Amino acid sequence: MLDDMSDTDVAEILKLPPEERLRLAEIIWESLAVDPSSVPLGDAHRAVIDERLAEHERNPDDVISREQVLAEARRG
Repeated sequence: MLDDMSDTDVAEILKLPPEERLRLAEIIWESLAVDPSSVPLGDAHRAVIDERLAEHERNPDDVISREQVLAEARRG
């Protein structure tokens, strides 16, 4: 558990090369993605999600395709 992690442990992790710290972050992120409902959601995030869902319900045809999103990102 994180509570068992000492400041020394954290300091040692922070000494790792950037590539290894990034890989560690990816491993942690992937472990959270397995069960997203276990990740606490703050009130501000919940409010944004609720507003976006409400907007979609008001205008369900106001969407763009995945392909449009990717094309725009590639033009970026």
